[in-house]
Amino acid sequence: MNQEFNVWKVRQDFPMLRQLMHGRPFIYLDSAATTQKPQIVINAMSDFYAKHYATVNRSVYDFASKASSHYNNIVRQKVKGFLNAAFVEEIIFTKSTTEAMNLVAHCLGKLYLQPGDEVLISEMEHHSNIIPWYMCCKERGAHLKVIPVNESGELIFEEFQTLLSDKTKIVSIVHMSNVLGTINPIAEIVKEAHAKGAKVVVDGAQSAPHMLIDVQKLGVDFYAFSAHKMYGPTGLGVLYGKRSLLEIMPPYQGGGDMVDEVAFDRITYQEPPLKFEAGTPMIAEVMGLGAALNYMEAIDQRLIAAWEKDLLEYATQRLIEIKGLKIIGTAKQKGPILSFSIDGFHPLDLATLLDLRGIAIRTGRLCAQPILKRYHVSSLLRISLAFYNTFEEIDIFIHALKEALLLLKPEISY
Repeated sequence: MNQEFNVWKVRQDFPMLRQLMHGRPFIYLDSAATTQKPQIVINAMSDFYAKHYATVNRSVYDFASKASSHYNNIVRQKVKGFLNAAFVEEIIFTKSTTEAMNLVAHCLGKLYLQPGDEVLISEMEHHSNIIPWYMCCKERGAHLKVIPVNESGELIFEEFQTLLSDKTKIVSIVHMSNVLGTINPIAEIVKEAHAKGAKVVVDGAQSAPHMLIDVQKLGVDFYAFSAHKMYGPTGLGVLYGKRSLLEIMPPYQGGGDMVDEVAFDRITYQEPPLKFEAGTPMIAEVMGLGAALNYMEAIDQRLIAAWEKDLLEYATQRLIEIKGLKIIGTAKQKGPILSFSIDGFHPLDLATLLDLRGIAIRTGRLCAQPILKRYHVSSLLRISLAFYNTFEEIDIFIHALKEALLLLKPEISY
């Protein structure tokens, strides 16, 4: 157990963790869907609206100038540092990882894909990294190819190498699976893809909250994540893209702020990142993301990762004690996500009973129907852990799960 990390001190920073649900202490085990917010993030957004509010990148009056400076020179720079991007111009603010993936599929697809070309994705992708490429390939006459996974939930690397060819123009892959927890070998994937001349796009929605990300070391061409999954606000995503690619890609949307000169017969666009940020942006949300990054840096992501690893190992051991329970995703390299089924029980029934005991977990298709089909299931239960979770919460969850099983089938001993 990590003795350096004071989880009880951390928990005091999260007001939602002091709430009751159905009269029970709230136990939140759904951080892969969205994380709870520390008070510092709530305060940053509230203070901006109450004391500093103005639009950005447009006006010269004092509050607007200060808001623009904070937005671009502080938060955008902070995100650059968080990802170790080479240039601040490589950081684009979107409304979500989903929008970021759609932006890349639309703009990069338009630039690179011709009829007969191929895009590679994996069997473990979130719908947000399947549907945009499906739509793009349909529009461009390209082919969508799928890298399979093995029974443990690991990418079959030899199959990836076999699928990779001179026809492959784009490889779009998840860094950490939201269902399996699998952490993919991104640097190795990039090396193989670049050798064939393909660009690599990474969905980092699950990995960014739990890992140190270095886009230059990984070598990726694009990397996307969401603020709300890393203790920041909803409605904000980040897309990193290599400046050389952003400069030649067409814009995603048209409107204010993304243009240089406008006439009815000729339009010129701003340089990145503004070229891809049409309209009034998510200003308060960006301020919240800056506060979230400050908060994570103050704790130290290495301590966070160590604590979450201990929690994952403990929760795994407790779960496999339960008769008939099968964990889906047992990769050697795995993040703090546990999806599972229990023979003879519907996930929705169990999740409903857990809810009545104050415990929040995720059930259903997990926005990743193809990987569920690969394991011959239509629905799963999922717990996903964050650094504010405790071993005591895991024990309470396991006890409540066993109670729910006994309530539904009292004739079976658990």
